[in-house]
Order: sequence, then structure tokens, then C-alpha cells
Amino acid sequence: MLHIGGLRTALYAYFLAKQTKGDFLLRIEDTDQSREMEGGIEHIVRTLDRVGIVADEGLVWRDGAIVERGDRGPYVQSKRLALYRAAVGMLVAQGDAYYCFCSRERLNTIRAEQQQNKQQPKYDRRCLKLSPADVHAQLQKGVPHVIRLRVPKGESYWNDVIRGPVSFSNDEMDDQVLLKSDGFPTYHLAVVVDDHAMNITTVIRGEEWISSTPKHLMLYAMLGYKAPAFAHVPLLLNPDKTKLSKRKGDVSTESYLNRGYLPHALVNFVSTLGFNPRADRELYTMDELIAEFHLRKVKKSGAVVNFEKLDWMNRQYIQVMSDAELLHAVEPLVERLPEQAERIVHVEKERITTLVELANTLEMYSEPPTFKNPHVLVWKNSDGHDAVVMLERCVTFLKEYHGAMQVDAIEASMKEWIAKEGYATGNVLWPLRVALSGQEKSASPFEYIYILGVHAAIERVQTAIQALKCSS
Repeated sequence: MLHIGGLRTALYAYFLAKQTKGDFLLRIEDTDQSREMEGGIEHIVRTLDRVGIVADEGLVWRDGAIVERGDRGPYVQSKRLALYRAAVGMLVAQGDAYYCFCSRERLNTIRAEQQQNKQQPKYDRRCLKLSPADVHAQLQKGVPHVIRLRVPKGESYWNDVIRGPVSFSNDEMDDQVLLKSDGFPTYHLAVVVDDHAMNITTVIRGEEWISSTPKHLMLYAMLGYKAPAFAHVPLLLNPDKTKLSKRKGDVSTESYLNRGYLPHALVNFVSTLGFNPRADRELYTMDELIAEFHLRKVKKSGAVVNFEKLDWMNRQYIQVMSDAELLHAVEPLVERLPEQAERIVHVEKERITTLVELANTLEMYSEPPTFKNPHVLVWKNSDGHDAVVMLERCVTFLKEYHGAMQVDAIEASMKEWIAKEGYATGNVLWPLRVALSGQEKSASPFEYIYILGVHAAIERVQTAIQALKCSS
């Protein structure tokens, strides 16, 4: 599933590509077949499409299906195995990579001993000592094997676009597996071969890949490729400063979309985690984010994810949408729109946080209330008899009301009537509101009358009166 951290990385790459008149590519890296999830590729492509990220090259979502565009495909790594095998063959021939026939059991034993001795776990290079004849004999026997990178001595250095100068001693590097026993490459080999083949100029990825970058730089050099620029984005953090993990809570992008967060609100929120173009504002359009994005403005430290801010942003975007736009956005989430849907949206848009909340509200208005506990219609120290009397008088008021069907007009007329008759406001408005909504907490009775219309409002009040009379 596309983690919101992955969405942020994709957005940064998309912003940079659009800002520099470049191309944004969507390539699927599926060389670890054990972790493949059914429908995962479709999920990633469809989710990016939902938030407005459409690849210039690679995989795109079109008419309910995945298609490829571009002339450097295929864009799924499991379909590019011949390229990786050719590259690793070249590395072996040069002496920059070697066959390893060690069993998993032996590797586990080495690692356990190193950990016990407080040594850095790494391969002991036993198979590097094999002669060409030994290697040939093992291959002829069909002994399972991998191909490892031969890490050279020295130091690896690069100038990270976000972090500045970074260096690693090559002595700290393990002889990374490049080609696994199943014939698939590891990420390290495949990403270098593909970035070169697809003319990638800038790699933006999470900071957890910093320790792998030296291995990639070695491979670029060994294969005679020009290395791209690297920018390592800091982690997203929980409020307690722990890593925002897929295992802690729901952090899938599609989940937030399905829960009713607007795509542009989610894009705005995720984009500004650790990056804000200006200090005097929080909300940006996609075009503004593209225009003002700069990798050097991305903070080096981890960004704490405050989902309350996402709620606030979503409310801001909802409130500036027209009633028609909001109704169109929520329509896929409800089975049937009530006939008063436009009025409900007009009244409720100031209160809701997500489209799902609005969908639930639409359903609530469309279902007439039932009163299993009619006592909820009684205001504080009043009683059932008084509630019945007040509701009956509200029916009379409604039947005689000829003012404008606007919330303010209904409210002003009813409050004037209450004052004129000398009624206690709570004794009238509490049972009326509950009679119309069926809820102890809801919109005002004036809003309900506006939404339902006088005739439907009278029917609901009469139902409440009957419930009170039957319970007495």
C-alpha cells in the first residue's frame, strides 16, 4: 500500500520534474517477489492518479486499467531481468562482482558469531577466494548461488542535495548481494541499471536509503554510468518522535482518500511535512507547490505528522467549495442522495471535517427519526405533557408560517413568536429540534425546517407528539 511517506517522496519528485520542464517516471520495483501483494501495483498507480499525479512516462491509470507510456519500458522490473543479468555478467568479468555459494545456514552462523563478538555483521568473503575452476565446477553441479558486489577499498562521498556532504568508509560496507539465487536482482543493482537506462537525473528517496547510496555509487562507477544527484528526504515521525510505521496505525494514502479527505487537502498536508514555501501561509494549490518547491528548503530533521492539521486543512478546502462541487464529491459515497441534499450540504459544510462525515449526515437527514426513548424530547426540568403542548403549538406555527424559506428568516420569525407568546425558549426549541432530528445533538431546528420543508417538518413533529403520548 502507498504509505503517505511514499506519497510525499513521489510529490517532491513530481514537483521537481514539472518545475524544471522534466519528466516524472513511474517505475515499479518488484524484484523482491516474496513481498509482492496482489493488486499492489494497481493500488499504487490508481492512488497516485487520484491525487493528481500522472506519470509522463511509465505506468499510468487510464479508463480503469494500467497502461504503459514511454519508449524505455517495460517499466516493471520483473520484466527487465535480461538487462540486470547482462550488467552483473559485466561486473563479474571485470572482477567487480563474484559468485557466492555459501548456504543460508553458514551465513546465519557467521552473523551470529559476529554479533556475539560485537562485530559489524558482514560477509567474510570466503567465496572470493574460489578459483575460476572451482566456480565453474560449482555452477556445473547446479549449486545454488548468488552474485555479490566486491566492495573496493577507500571512501565513498557525495554531496546530497538536502543534507550536504556525506561520506562513508568502504570498510563499513558489506559485499552486497546483486543477483539472488532465484535469478532476480536486488534493488541495489536493478535501480542503478534502470536509472541509467531511463536517463534519471535526480533520485529523491527516504533517508533510510542513505547507507545504500555508497553501494550504488560504486555500481555507477563500475558500470561506467554517470551518477544522478541524490536527495534523501527525512523520515515522517509520530508525535512521540518514533518512525511513522506501516505497522502503527493506518498510514496508507488510499485509506485517507476513502475516509473522505480531499485529494488536494492530502497533497497540501503531505507536501508541507518538513517543507513550507512561505512562513505566512499553510494552504497551496498544486501549481503553487510546483512553482515554489525547492529541495534545499526541505528540512534535514524528521517531520512530526499532526493529523489534526490534516483535519483543519480538509475543513478549509471543504468550506471554499461550492455546494454543487461538494455534492458532486460526496455522491459516490452514498447509495441515494436525499431530495434535500443541496440544502443539507449548504447547512452542514461548516461543521464537517471529511466527505464521509457528510455522507453519514445525508443519510441521517433522509431517515425520519424513531423515538424508542421519547424522554429525550423533554427539556431539563420540564415534563412530557409540556413537551406535547409545545410541539402541538409548533405545528400550528409551522402551518401558519408564510415567510421566506431561509434559515435566518425562520429563526427570526420563530424567536419573535416565542417571545410574543411568553414561552421559555428551551421548552420550545429543545423538543422541536429533537423531534426533527431524532438526535440529542444536531443542527438547529431552524436549519432542519429549511432543509426538510414545512410539510415534512410537521410530519416529524407529529410523530414525536404521538410517541410522547403513547409513553405517558
